[in-house]
Amino acid sequence: MIEAILVLVVLGIVGYFIIKSYNPALILIIGAIVLLGASVALGNPLYPEGEGTGLAFFDIFLKLKDTIISQVSSAGLVIMILFGYSGYMNLIGANQKAVNILVKPMTKIKSKALFIPIVFLLGNLMSLVVPSASSLAIILMAILYPLLQGIGISSMTAAGVIAMTATIMPTPLGADNVIAAQTLDYNILTYVLYHAKVSIPTLLILAVVHYFWQTYCDKKEGSEAFVEMKEVESAADEKVVPTFYAILPLLPLVLIIIVGIIGIFRENVTMDIFVLTMISFFVALIIEGFRKKSFKIAQESAVELFKGMGQGFSQVVMLVVGGSLFTTAIQSLGVIDSLMSAVENSQSAGVLTTLIFSGATALFGILSGGGLAMFYAVIELIPNIAQKAGIDGILIALPMQMIANLARTISPVAAVVMIVSSSIGVSPVRLLKRTSVPTIIGIILVVVLSLLLLPY
Repeated sequence: MIEAILVLVVLGIVGYFIIKSYNPALILIIGAIVLLGASVALGNPLYPEGEGTGLAFFDIFLKLKDTIISQVSSAGLVIMILFGYSGYMNLIGANQKAVNILVKPMTKIKSKALFIPIVFLLGNLMSLVVPSASSLAIILMAILYPLLQGIGISSMTAAGVIAMTATIMPTPLGADNVIAAQTLDYNILTYVLYHAKVSIPTLLILAVVHYFWQTYCDKKEGSEAFVEMKEVESAADEKVVPTFYAILPLLPLVLIIIVGIIGIFRENVTMDIFVLTMISFFVALIIEGFRKKSFKIAQESAVELFKGMGQGFSQVVMLVVGGSLFTTAIQSLGVIDSLMSAVENSQSAGVLTTLIFSGATALFGILSGGGLAMFYAVIELIPNIAQKAGIDGILIALPMQMIANLARTISPVAAVVMIVSSSIGVSPVRLLKRTSVPTIIGIILVVVLSLLLLPY
């Protein structure tokens, strides 16, 4: 009983500090250290005799070391290389070229009514190239927003749609997909295929919902829906690069698909995302060398790969480490076993577990503006919980993951909401009116479609 109370108190404190915008990775690690210390004090050894440091207090930090090594040697290394590659693509102008090419066909669309759903779907497609929601919003507000204003789309409609562009696209290059597939022991392409079964219908329906909701809001607000926009600068400098550079950001994805197809016809062909991304990097580096006619000049920008890897380590991998360590601490106190017994003995355990985790993720995402922090914190628990509930872990993980990405669009403290609202000079709360209904419908669709389409 005292263990459960302790976990709830520490969990509440951790949640409070994360909502207050403290670094979630550091807060989770501190919370985990407190719980591990309590576990040791209550007589629960962290290692079997002869395997630890020999000093109980030091074992706490040995756990931290083991967790970091475990995460970096598995999904963590993949996340780091994907961050690095994305940073390199941004620096050499390949991301910008890809976005410009995707936006260009929109100038030929004559039907004003089609713009709203097309912008939403196109924006989500662009998230394959620019995975950061806030970075994509900055680029779209600089490139796409003026175009939408020019054809008569209201400022609030354009802002509402742009704020929801980086949400639930199925991609094997997504850090959340990589971690979930690894933890649940799924092939990454198989996991993404299940993701697509839920996310693609949801995105198509949301495109239609956006049209009707934004049109309704425009009629209700009238002239107030049009606001004068202050000048927005893109995060990336405009670079003159060849058109074919647009394929470089997607090259790892292309190679993943090619190797996946080869694997169907040939045995013993394994797909390693790190290897394929490194191949893509060196292809891009060679191309840059020829374009600039100097490897010395080309290698100066190539160093961005390593800087990006460091960013991926600090922003995502350490967050996963914190969540994993926190999970280990809760398990060492025996609280997880008690929860498992309760779930195991309940009727409709699978559906109930999915709904509980989905609801908690939505609430946390709205309050903190970053629901993925909770997803990363509990992903290690999911296989065990799912086994006890008698369901496949994907039924818990996938809705959580998608809801985490959707929930930030109705959080007044989310970076993407603040960026878009400040760009047009309105309050975040006013922008949330434009994103609220599509987001809520999206969350409901994700849960329902997951229960209908994912394996039990």
